[in-house]
Amino acid sequence: MSQVKIYFKLLTCSFRCQMQHRASFLMLAFAHFLSTLVDIIGIWVLFDRFKIIKGWSFPELALIYGMMHMGFAVAEAFARGFDTFSQIVKSGEFDRLLLRPISTLVQVASREVQIMRVGRFIQGLLVLGWGCSELGIAFYSMNALIILLAIIGIISLFYALFIIQATLAFWTTETLELMHIVTYGGLESGQYPMHIYKPWFKGFFTFIIPLACVAYYPIAILLKQEDLPFWLGMTTPLAGIAFLFLACQLWNFGVCRYQSTGS
Repeated sequence: MSQVKIYFKLLTCSFRCQMQHRASFLMLAFAHFLSTLVDIIGIWVLFDRFKIIKGWSFPELALIYGMMHMGFAVAEAFARGFDTFSQIVKSGEFDRLLLRPISTLVQVASREVQIMRVGRFIQGLLVLGWGCSELGIAFYSMNALIILLAIIGIISLFYALFIIQATLAFWTTETLELMHIVTYGGLESGQYPMHIYKPWFKGFFTFIIPLACVAYYPIAILLKQEDLPFWLGMTTPLAGIAFLFLACQLWNFGVCRYQSTGS
């Protein structure tokens, strides 16, 4: 519990620091909003031409799109410390973190928080809200609960991917660009229904990186696009939490085998 309190205290300090320059924060948040707005405009143009893609309408796809961008925005904002972790290893600063009586995972996680990512979050929230309105999904309903659980699963999954990316730096010094394929590439792929892809691709993002479990299947079951039990739509997002747990164990394994830079 003390580790959690320390984490939130460090986050509070980071928030206060960034809000000292509110104009800069607002401009950056608005820039993120506009940059991600291009994605949904491109998808809208696609649906304006074809109307239905593999049985999915634009409002239905808006649910997946909104969830994906909301979840990724939260994960990216709070996992920035892991995204730049290779610099900590190369500079020898990680040796200093090991001397402190706080978990290295907590220290790196709270090292840098980018609240300007709220721009992507708001954009995703607006698209999700529009999709729910068009499909008649009530705010207080079991369907809304499935969407909430899916967003939590997406946050957990992408946060885990950032942790794994940082953990690789224990052996490679540099974070591998390959990880960007499954993080940012996963975000782009996850915006669309998984059944439009090749079976091997869908299998990879189901059994190796459980992106389909946290984003596609909950919505597909909710909209009856998949002939699966309703309760399964509420349980598949747990795959994201389980994936985060495994990522934390991998981090601990990497820390145990870390060799000092000697600097």
